[in-house]
Amino acid sequence: MNKNSKLILSDPLIGNNPITKQVLGICSALAVTVKVENAIVMSLAVMFVLAASNSIISLLRKMIPSKIRIIVQLTVIASLVVLIDEILKAYMYDISKQLTVFVSLIITNCIVMGRAEAFAMQNDVKSSFFDGIGNAAGYGGILILVSAFREFLGYGTLLNYQLIPLSFYAESGGWYANNGLILFPPGAFIILGLIIWCQRIYTGYLEE
Repeated sequence: MNKNSKLILSDPLIGNNPITKQVLGICSALAVTVKVENAIVMSLAVMFVLAASNSIISLLRKMIPSKIRIIVQLTVIASLVVLIDEILKAYMYDISKQLTVFVSLIITNCIVMGRAEAFAMQNDVKSSFFDGIGNAAGYGGILILVSAFREFLGYGTLLNYQLIPLSFYAESGGWYANNGLILFPPGAFIILGLIIWCQRIYTGYLEE
């Protein structure tokens, strides 16, 4: 892997993260992060769609008429999303039910459409593939981090493994088990906001 490929792959992880820097893909970051397991599956689904769609669109970019390029991009992305949705239903049906419509909404995910238009249409297949992997990894990393906080603080578990003893709930009078704020969208907003704040302090990024 050359230096340019490494930069394309690593840049979206922290410095130009699609969620914390570009503020894209927020809906799924809030909706599917109640459990780490769901976040991991969603991240892998987005990685497959983003890497494959970038590669296919880059391969076809010189044959796509400019007037219908968005339609072609949507067709490619939608086909890949249908494929991954059917795979989840066949092999991970319970998780597929929990993710519900959010897998289908990958079609309209700003990250997927944005990378197809901004990067894959102007670059070769190899670079487009690495760009898809890098952006999906940056996106997935934030999803998993948010879900880890939400699952631990909301259920006392990680990957369904009980970290906070159930006896603690009884000793606390049940208030901890019933403290559902962190499991609702406002709790996800708070955690995501804190992660964005920490990331921007670390990178020294300021909004203009």
